[in-house]
Amino acid sequence: MKIRSLLLLALLAVPTVIFAAGQDEPTIYVIKQGDTLWGLSERFIKDPNYWPNMWAKNGQVTNPHFIYPGQKVRIFPDRLEFIPKERTEAADVKKPAATTPAAAVAEAIQEVAAEKTYTLYGTEGFLVDKDFKPAGVVIGAQHDRIVTGIDDIVYTDIGSAQHAGGDKFSIFSRDVVVKHPINNEEMGYKLIPLGSLQLTDVEQKSSRAIITSSSKEITPGAYLLPYKESRRKEIALKNTRVDLKGYIIESQAGASILASGDIVYIDLGSSQGAEVGNMLYVVRDVTIDQQYVQGRIDKLPQELLGALVILDTGKKTSTALIVKSIDTIYKGDRIISQTK
Repeated sequence: MKIRSLLLLALLAVPTVIFAAGQDEPTIYVIKQGDTLWGLSERFIKDPNYWPNMWAKNGQVTNPHFIYPGQKVRIFPDRLEFIPKERTEAADVKKPAATTPAAAVAEAIQEVAAEKTYTLYGTEGFLVDKDFKPAGVVIGAQHDRIVTGIDDIVYTDIGSAQHAGGDKFSIFSRDVVVKHPINNEEMGYKLIPLGSLQLTDVEQKSSRAIITSSSKEITPGAYLLPYKESRRKEIALKNTRVDLKGYIIESQAGASILASGDIVYIDLGSSQGAEVGNMLYVVRDVTIDQQYVQGRIDKLPQELLGALVILDTGKKTSTALIVKSIDTIYKGDRIISQTK
């Protein structure tokens, strides 16, 4: 049965592998559920960037997103090699004596790594189209306050034609319009969760409300959307159904320099086939000074910068978490679903 290779996501703590002095024969490791090319490279030869080389040199691993339980790998101090199926007989495996350091290593590396999941907290925010209309807007606060928080009284433009006292709404700040870093296209507005409120008194075209929760300062002009409780949700990785190519177009914090742990927004949504749990790779084209090029070069290998996981999808954009950064990632960097 195929299992998902997280590739850039083997962030589990694992024991250090030590090769016995004078050990001529490689240690043989059997792939277990949850193992990844990234993890194998990082765990056994301390070079997490080795995995693309390992994949490229093994024709039996036809899809870099999949490795299989039962496959066997020879572990050398400086490289890893998949064992062809016809050579996976017991004679290939040299089992060290129980009293040797290699024996303890063999036992440790047989442990099954749990599949990695990621958490959606509901505070990540998202992008909406330019013509997006909220359910209502905070139009003012009691005593003309500019900044409000929990238990403060505010006023909204929500009337009795649509809602009644007791109805709850989530509060969002609407940031400036987000423009695509490559073609300058207006992608919409960034909405960041601020808290929630509950209507207390409703007139025909307006209402009074009390702020029931707040994570940030709430000011007049804040958007109101039908209430959705912010519950933690575990996101499991999911293979992409189609080939995805896009860009990082904005970050939650508005920063241009990004790293692991940052929330970002991408120009891929459900209309392009993006789904929650998809892992995408952050890449950058390599350019060189043409004066040193002898002959015709079509394309250089892409630089692999890291990976992100989609946490939430809209129609044209998605919210994602950068889960691995090998090098500095910038707003405007490319993202793809397949890498070689």
